[in-house]
This record gives sequence, C-alpha cells and structure tokens, in this order.
Amino acid sequence: MKALPQNYSFEIFKSIHQLRLHKAKHVALQFPEGLLMFSLTIADILETFTGVETLVMGDVTYGACCIDDFTARALDCDFMIHYGHSCLIPIDVTKIKTLYVFVDIKIDSSHFESTLAANFPANSTLSLISTIQFTATVHSVKNNLITRGFNVLIPQSKPLSGGEVLGCTSPMLSKSANCDAIVYLGDGRFHLESMMISNPDVPAFKYDPYSKIFSREEYDFKKMKRIRQGQIDIARTTKNFTTRVANYGIILGTLGRQGSLKVLEYLQQRLLDAGKSVVVVLLSEIFPSKLELFEESIDVWVQIACPRLSIDWGYAFKKPLLTPYELVTSIEDQSIEDVDYYPMDFYSKDSLGPWTPNHIKKSE
Repeated sequence: MKALPQNYSFEIFKSIHQLRLHKAKHVALQFPEGLLMFSLTIADILETFTGVETLVMGDVTYGACCIDDFTARALDCDFMIHYGHSCLIPIDVTKIKTLYVFVDIKIDSSHFESTLAANFPANSTLSLISTIQFTATVHSVKNNLITRGFNVLIPQSKPLSGGEVLGCTSPMLSKSANCDAIVYLGDGRFHLESMMISNPDVPAFKYDPYSKIFSREEYDFKKMKRIRQGQIDIARTTKNFTTRVANYGIILGTLGRQGSLKVLEYLQQRLLDAGKSVVVVLLSEIFPSKLELFEESIDVWVQIACPRLSIDWGYAFKKPLLTPYELVTSIEDQSIEDVDYYPMDFYSKDSLGPWTPNHIKKSE
C-alpha cells in the first residue's frame, strides 16, 4: 500500500472485499494512461490478498466511454475494475461484474479556496466544475465559499455527477443564473473546453491542483463554428463523381463502448430517407491515413465515437468528418451559425435529439 501515492484513493480495501464477495477468479484491470504506472502494484496487492488472477488491459483508454467489458469477457474474466472514470456505462449494462474506482485525489483545497477568494469579488456567482477525481473537493469547498459571500453553482448534466464534465458532455448554464465565471479544477484543457463550448459567453478559469496556477482560459467559439459549418456545407453539396449520389461512411467506434448501435440505426435511416448511399465501417481509432484508403468510395464521413475528434481534428481529414449532430443539421438544411450554442451533450439524458446514446424523448 505504501508504494501507492497516499493522496490517491484506489479503494484497495473495497476492491478486495468485492472480489472476495463475488468469488472472482479472473479479474481485468483497466486504467487511463496516467494511472498505468500504478497498475502492476495494484495487481500484485489484489492477487496477494484475494488469490485472483489479474490481467492489465493496456490499450488506450481516453475516457469512461472506453470501458472494455466486451474484451474482458472474451478473455474469460468474471470481474472488471475500471479506474479513473465515473459510471458512464451502468454496472447493470456491462457484460461482467464491474467496479468503478474514481481515484479521488486529495489536494490542497484551502489554497484553491483562497485563490478564488483573492481573484473574485465576494458577491460573485461561480460555477465550479472538474473531472471525477476532484468532484469531492469541489463539493467540499462550496459551503466555505458561500460563507465567504459567494454564490456557488455546481451544475450537472445527468448521468454525470454534480460538477463533473467530460470532453463531450457538459451542462449548459441557465441565463437566469447570471454566472460570473466558470472555474475548472483540474489539469489540461480538454474537459474544460467542453464547458466553454457549451457556455461561450461565460468567462472561464482553470485552477491546476498540481502547479497551483490559476489562469484565464480562452476558446475561439466563433472560429470553431465557422470551420464546422464549412464542413457541413461541403457535405451538404457533395455528390459522387460516378454515381451522382453522395456516398456516406458511418464510422462506428469500437474502442470500448464508444459506439452506439441505437445512434447508428437512427443515422442510417436518416441518410437513407434523404436518398444517400450508406456504408458502415468499424474502427477502434480514427486516423486521416486510414480514411484516405476509402478516398475513391466515400464522399462524407460521420463518426459515432467522440464528437471532439471532429471538432478538434476535423481539419486534418480530406473528406468532411461530421458528428451525428452535424449530420442531422446538414440533412435538415440548418446552420449551426444561426444559433448561439453548440451542444456538448453526447452522453446527456437531456440531449437535443436521438443522435446521442442516452437521449430520452420528452413527453408531448
């Protein structure tokens, strides 16, 4: 246990209890890149105290959507522990018994709190967000900040936890909330950018818990929408040189649970109804060089994997690489530049439409 960082909660005792309780024999351990360095130590502890046989799943794990219970089951595992992400895929959906370990990371919360107090007027309304590792800290400082005179919001986009954001899913703040600033607790920008895209009119700040640097963050929302609209326009007017009908390739992501058959079926039907030709391609990861192999056959791509791949890297692909939302916008002849938002609701239960996996149709 002492070989593991003391401020990281790997929930070793809980894991041992669960493995014994369910009489597990073969256990798959899945980690994001940043935690793989601890994987063999944890495997050794679990094997020593439970007698299980462990295997470490070393394939890339970008987020909670990459939980790979399918592979774990194929490898004859009867239990899986997924580290570093929240329960995006419920445990009653996974194909084998699954335990999520969030890996809560303890930080100097007093410094975080005093930094906010030093940089904002006491009557400010702040929206606090983070990744799952720091949501406990976000909730713990809320009352202290309220005591200091702040109005504190902890927004939620279900099924995520309160204050949690993903690179593809973040809440849209109500205009009536009159939020003065978004404050992200975490390192990097990927998850924060999702919140900035959802709320382009609210100033955003980042507190890095490792360096303790507090910074103002910017995102060129108008440029992003202009670039994406350009790709939508190309897709809308494209026709195959030979058939005179646009050939669409739908990429179903196979990295863990990224792909959604429900979304695939919906998009297929929308394209067929629009008179398009459709082919489905399964890919675990999407690279420009891979798609160029289909250059003569596919005119437009739409990917059901990660919306941010199109938003952040779409310019690197020779053919339009649309998100499901952008495809529907293209089919319905709408413009994303005509609205003041771009939805980051891919896993939200309150998403705009059935082109997202967890969409729940609102009653009339």
